[in-house]
Amino acid sequence: MSDYLWFEGIPFPTAVNEKEIIEEIRNIFVIRDEDTVILTYPKSGSNWLREIVCLIQTKGDPNWIQSVHIWECSPWIETKNGYPRLINKEGPRLITSHLPFHLFPKSFFSSKAKIIYVIRNPRDVLVSGYFFWSKTKFVKNPESLTTYFEWFIKGNVAYGSWFEHTHAWLSMRERDNFLPLSYEDIKKARLGTGRITLQ
Repeated sequence: MSDYLWFEGIPFPTAVNEKEIIEEIRNIFVIRDEDTVILTYPKSGSNWLREIVCLIQTKGDPNWIQSVHIWECSPWIETKNGYPRLINKEGPRLITSHLPFHLFPKSFFSSKAKIIYVIRNPRDVLVSGYFFWSKTKFVKNPESLTTYFEWFIKGNVAYGSWFEHTHAWLSMRERDNFLPLSYEDIKKARLGTGRITLQ
């Protein structure tokens, strides 16, 4: 899979990621106490949650998210475009990431910054990922759902193994500044048929 940048066992799309940036994020970037991070495995609802959090921050006023691209409101920390925006951004930052636990900024673990982690049923992540990646030019196109399934099970997809990603991040669930949410619960709450519960 030559379309990936492999870094410490994790495949990243070369179109948006660079090894130097990922290293700098982990070792040097400072997560501030007032920052909020939206963290997911790919295809688990990150863009949906970004819009929800942006609306919460503006007390329901949609002007901000309607006038500013969502990538500006909450940049992806690990991307070539997002990282420079976050370095110089003042005030509380809203940050988005797919980074696995072991590559996340070390500064977070001694901060009071908040992480909202969304987990989604892996079957839905698999199917959504297959259709997303097969229509983009970011990575090698999976020839079939069967092929993508094999890659997914082995962790040979963007951002690595869903199983390792979620297991590592959910180990943080007892921390006060870590909020785990279920994609399925958010969906039920949106439809008025359920409540969001902590995982």
